[in-house]
Amino acid sequence: MELLWILNDIGPRDYIDILLVTVLFFSLSFLFRGTQAVALLRGTLFVFVSLIIVSSVFQLQALSWLLSNSLFVFAVAIPVIFQPELRRALERLGRAGIFFGGRAQAESKIQIIEDLCAAAERLSERRHGALIVLERQSNLEEFMRTGVALDSYVNAALLLTVFWPKTELHDGAVIINRAGRVSAAAAVLPLSATRNLPQKKQGTRHRAGLGITEVSDAVCIVVSEETGRISLANGGRMIPRLDRQRLQTILSALYTPDDARPPRFFSRVRTNIVEFVARLRE
Repeated sequence: MELLWILNDIGPRDYIDILLVTVLFFSLSFLFRGTQAVALLRGTLFVFVSLIIVSSVFQLQALSWLLSNSLFVFAVAIPVIFQPELRRALERLGRAGIFFGGRAQAESKIQIIEDLCAAAERLSERRHGALIVLERQSNLEEFMRTGVALDSYVNAALLLTVFWPKTELHDGAVIINRAGRVSAAAAVLPLSATRNLPQKKQGTRHRAGLGITEVSDAVCIVVSEETGRISLANGGRMIPRLDRQRLQTILSALYTPDDARPPRFFSRVRTNIVEFVARLRE
């Protein structure tokens, strides 16, 4: 009855007000999407809501008083805790990169895939180890900061130069951001703890390729320094022994523009099909 009374009392101005607040919170969600702030905020809200429920069910006066008086503390602490994320979000907003910029279009990604496949083939022939990460939805800025900052177009010659064994940047990963540009080189990636590698001889480079795909939705190309074989990691799984044509086919299926990418369920189904076909051809 109270709900019906509230709904009957809502006027056109109230609907506009609710719509604007909804759009505001929805827009704010884009600022933090793909960052570590999402997991931290989710965990904080879970703990806070759980304590509220417990205090209400068991009538815990002291806990209720503590929670009610901690709202001001949370209001002050949130900007401090999420300061890096808020700063990057405001920078993106100032560059109008949320809605209009920063995403490579389909044509440019086709060229990026061709350059990546050409570089991987040459690196494989020379047996020069390589680790190339393609950023997708998950934000990889924390890993970009561990390397040497670059801002360059993706080019096969550039990748061959970076991964030349006698250069300073060859030991680490090259990260290509969502805008389709080489953002960092010699970046440090997290190592996977899995023991189910396709081959026992695969070492740190392959574990790093798996590790970055376990903590994000990135795609990682790995070229072995010992055997020259090309592998691709995605979703914590490794597709080994790829040639240029098969690598290009898989990248074309996985590394698509964000606005043209299907929902996550269909994307995962497509990824499983691509990996299954690749293994059948081995």
